[in-house]
Amino acid sequence: MEDAQVWIEKGIDFIVTFGPRVIGAIIIYIIGSWVIKKLIGALRRVMEKSNYEESLKRFLMRLLTWALRILLILVVVDQLGVDVTTFAAVIAAAGLAVGLALQGSLSNFAGGVLILVFKPYKIGDLIEAQGTIGTVRLIDIFTTKLATPQNKLAIVPNGAMANGNIINYTALGQIRVDTVIGVDYASDIAQTKKVLMEVLTSNPRVLKEPAPTVNVMELADSSVNFAVRPYCKPEDYWQVYFDTYEGSKLALDAAGIEIPYPHRVQVQK
Repeated sequence: MEDAQVWIEKGIDFIVTFGPRVIGAIIIYIIGSWVIKKLIGALRRVMEKSNYEESLKRFLMRLLTWALRILLILVVVDQLGVDVTTFAAVIAAAGLAVGLALQGSLSNFAGGVLILVFKPYKIGDLIEAQGTIGTVRLIDIFTTKLATPQNKLAIVPNGAMANGNIINYTALGQIRVDTVIGVDYASDIAQTKKVLMEVLTSNPRVLKEPAPTVNVMELADSSVNFAVRPYCKPEDYWQVYFDTYEGSKLALDAAGIEIPYPHRVQVQK
């Protein structure tokens, strides 16, 4: 009986000593969780109004959520009477170790944030970067995914993207298609320019503004080369490129204008 009485007294002392702390910790946790939920909701509304990129929005909300939850846990632990200095030191040391181990990833992360904030390109843009040409399919926080003209998926680290040169073929809404057509030296230049211009103006994918151009580009060894340069929408680039060469060949043939090609001369012995 005496042992039971002792345990009962110890239990009462524990409840009296730690009961208010535990109740206070529970109340702090409940209120803190409610405040975190409200803050995250307010952040989401602000980002939606500011038209943030979806990837950046998700990342920032997750980052803030975890930071607030860690802070709330530290406050709850402190309320229970546990020294949080040790926990803070452990978290700081872990953060430093992770940062040193993931320097490359952090560089990609920083690059991703810069890309999502300053928007040098967006999903659907045709870009050239890091030696790769492709259409942007996804902008993640660490990488950018491009679909190449060969329908291959290229995954490029955002650190390299943010620190390198980027050519955005879509940003201006139009792109020039550079082609070169060579004709025989005996061909009439004015007639050739007229025929090639008709090829461009008859193509519905070629823009009227800026106007296409046809100019003598080079007097080569065996041909007079014309710079044939139509403008089109970025998504029509390859079709206009192919149409220009095919249409030029057919039109020049119909006009009797020869396109030079190597001739083999057979020498009889």
